[in-house]
Amino acid sequence: MSITLEQLNSCEAAEFVRVLGGIYEHSPWIPERAASRRPFKTLTALKQGLQAVVSKAGEDEQLRLIRAHPELAGKAAIAGQLTRESSGEQAKAGLNNCSSEEFAALQKLNADYNAKFGFPFILAVKGPDGKGYTRQQIINTFARRLKNCRDDELAEDLRQIHRIAELRLNDLFGHAPLLGNTIMEWAEVIGAWSDEEQGLTCAYMTGAHRKTAAQIAVWMREAGMQVHIDAVGNVVGRYQSDTPNAKILMTGSHYDTVCNGGKYDGREGILLPIAVVKHLHERGEKLPFHLEVIGFSEEEGVRFKSTFLGSNAIAGRFDLTLLDKLDADGISMRAALLEACHNPDDIPQIARDPKDLLGFIEVHIEQGPVLLEHGLPVGIVSSIAGSCRYLLELTGVASHAGTTPMNMRKDAAAAAAEIILYVEKRCAQFPSLVGTVGQLQVPNGSVNVVPGACRLSLDIRAANDAIRDAAIEDVLREIDAICTRRNVESRLELLMSAPAVPCAPRLMEKLSASAERLGVTPFTLSSGAGHDAMAMAAITDVAMLFTRCGNGGISHNPLETMTADDAEISAQVFLDFLRHFKAA
Repeated sequence: MSITLEQLNSCEAAEFVRVLGGIYEHSPWIPERAASRRPFKTLTALKQGLQAVVSKAGEDEQLRLIRAHPELAGKAAIAGQLTRESSGEQAKAGLNNCSSEEFAALQKLNADYNAKFGFPFILAVKGPDGKGYTRQQIINTFARRLKNCRDDELAEDLRQIHRIAELRLNDLFGHAPLLGNTIMEWAEVIGAWSDEEQGLTCAYMTGAHRKTAAQIAVWMREAGMQVHIDAVGNVVGRYQSDTPNAKILMTGSHYDTVCNGGKYDGREGILLPIAVVKHLHERGEKLPFHLEVIGFSEEEGVRFKSTFLGSNAIAGRFDLTLLDKLDADGISMRAALLEACHNPDDIPQIARDPKDLLGFIEVHIEQGPVLLEHGLPVGIVSSIAGSCRYLLELTGVASHAGTTPMNMRKDAAAAAAEIILYVEKRCAQFPSLVGTVGQLQVPNGSVNVVPGACRLSLDIRAANDAIRDAAIEDVLREIDAICTRRNVESRLELLMSAPAVPCAPRLMEKLSASAERLGVTPFTLSSGAGHDAMAMAAITDVAMLFTRCGNGGISHNPLETMTADDAEISAQVFLDFLRHFKAA
């Protein structure tokens, strides 16, 4: 039997503790301390309140909470000594039906984990969508997390306990994250279509890309939108307003992926607003403005090494010379578009008139650990970092590794190593400043030859252009100094330069108000990653809503994850934003 939040807010403290007694395993002190925080205006606020109690507790109490949870398929499970909640969760994951090999693997992992960390491994076995991990997924996660350091695992165990509590609270209140479930299910469907047999790779105008676009268009139509796919491959759905001369609020993100990427990067920002529009349409609810959801065709630049193709076309900044660029197989972008039945000559007509627009809101998985570390499901982006990317070629002298004295070498790789360490040191000086050498090559290198050449990439980003530019100036000066001292020549090529994009305060304030109404403390953060909103900022005000990213905040990786509940909260924030947004 479910309970209401009103009943929980108004009952005696002892009853509050009794009702929530099974939420956190054998730890009544958590609801005892949370009782004074009442009233909770939403279920999300209740979840956040309980989590806050755990966060403010000392490490000793946190460890007691962790140790109150049973090992997966451990001795307590075998002896039938689990709580009703834990017993049901482990059974749903099939841990009561392990094969002898699976049981042996789990027993060893449990022993190794306890020996390394001194506390048990905790995993919300119902998983991010509530449907449950397979036993093999549980074993794989166990083995991966065993490689972490103690502090990281302590934090991750607590996060998993909060996830377990969240799912138990959903059951207690009879709550299902319907929008979040839809988003997760749709992401699974299109996440199965890839250019490669293993992993998810969806590059511009490939078969998987075109199939994904077609499916997005189907979901848009079913949600009640007018839909078309434009000349650059953008999937455009409009939820038509009944208001005469209505303007357009735009939202969306990209549906292409990096090689072997994640299921939610970009795609959440398309699927979430479609689910919200479907919700509105089913209730016959219209908005005082047109809402356009755009699945941008290309943001990552995997196939033709050109980013933001779809959003730049909408912004009227598509570089038509890119149509002659060739992919790795020698196919031009123009030919790829024609093969997909798009007319490249129509791309200039895609551009929108800024006078028709009210703004652009992009929902996106964070792709980082900030929200995760703050225990928050969503955050409001303050600015998108500007970045500069370079290719640096170093030329020394290749010579015999055995006969060339150390003080006479012109070692290009050693110069590169020194440069990399300086980039790391210099870019650690400001929280929003990051520097990365993601590519490093020794052409024609040999084990017994001093490297005569080295090629490396350089990516420096910051939310503030002045901070970024100052770092770049220092890095370039240091490159010259290192190369002069080592008698190595250098050649630097600027590949890309993009300024930081601040989000519009008026839109940020509205997103913050929506989050607060839903019981989430508004939290702002900058984005270190580039997004389609950067291109859209050329023609209208932009804002971004981030959804918490799991697995340590990893993204551009098959381990990228979020939960249905966090997707639900993002969807509800976006829905509330739409309902309170004034078209004037």
